[in-house]
Amino acid sequence: MSLTRDWWLPRRTARTALLLPASWLFRLVVVLRMMLYRLGLLRSMRLSVPVIIVGNLTVGGSGKTPLVIALVRKLKEAGHRPGVISRGYGRQEGGNLSAKPVHVLANGDPQLTGDEPLLIARATQVPVVVDTDRVRAGRALLAAHPDVDVIVSDDGLQHYALARDIEIAVFDDRGAGNGQMLPAGPLREPLSRATGLTAMVHNASTADASNNGLHQRFPSMHVMRLEPQRCYRLADPLQTRGIDELGARGSVAAIAGVGHPERFFATLRSASIAAAPFPFPDHHAFTRDDLARISADTLIMTEKDALKCATFNDERIWVLPVTAKLGTAFFDLILETLRGRKTA
Repeated sequence: MSLTRDWWLPRRTARTALLLPASWLFRLVVVLRMMLYRLGLLRSMRLSVPVIIVGNLTVGGSGKTPLVIALVRKLKEAGHRPGVISRGYGRQEGGNLSAKPVHVLANGDPQLTGDEPLLIARATQVPVVVDTDRVRAGRALLAAHPDVDVIVSDDGLQHYALARDIEIAVFDDRGAGNGQMLPAGPLREPLSRATGLTAMVHNASTADASNNGLHQRFPSMHVMRLEPQRCYRLADPLQTRGIDELGARGSVAAIAGVGHPERFFATLRSASIAAAPFPFPDHHAFTRDDLARISADTLIMTEKDALKCATFNDERIWVLPVTAKLGTAFFDLILETLRGRKTA
């Protein structure tokens, strides 16, 4: 499901109205589930180290993975020994894969681990474990790496079976859409849930960071920007170019199989790259034929997508890495909150 649905935006209400009864029912189920955990009728399991959740209140990609990478790097700088757990969306789950934790290696197969966990493992060089059960993932990670002193969960804000010490929700420029819960809107939980979070982050792609409508309601929201780095050729990462150089040698096609492809295309347009856009579903399992059908001298894609194309030997593929930039106030808040937590 994607946040690009026009009828989830505030200006479109006809279809939203038709889906409101289903949305109210979904809200009731979500709120009842939250209450059962708060009352202890459903049990949240606590790990032996603090847990930081980086997730969404909305469906669709909003920039969690770059934030997780930036947060893990900051934790390492501060002297912590972090590890990461994830659901591993997009991975193959046949056989016993969905019934046991999978340890992610930097040279691993994205089909077995998921693209985002593999990207995190490569970018941070910390232990990463994926599992549908995040409690089980955390226990497996700590058993294999007993020196880890804090776990960051990539997504899992609604995975209440795992007790958490810090909760971070990420939004992009689409904000909370029409403010309705699924299926009439993009919210997984009521927006009032945000008041209990440790921090809210706006992945802003425009100069006016307040345009997603949430800053007025939550003035303490932190702004994150994804800064493009030098591009590298997938077949030979030692070959690099500035993003502004990509359009100098023939036609360019932009390929994005992420939650919000338009954000990637907008980044290229802001660098004056006239690239033909080719959006794919989030976590798309790219094949050689997918790229062979695209006629262009240069193919540019995100790091997450490039992981699944590493064996294609297509000299046209160039990768655009991004780095999450946030103010020191955000990291100070997380580190201070972490220092105040006690392990089990």
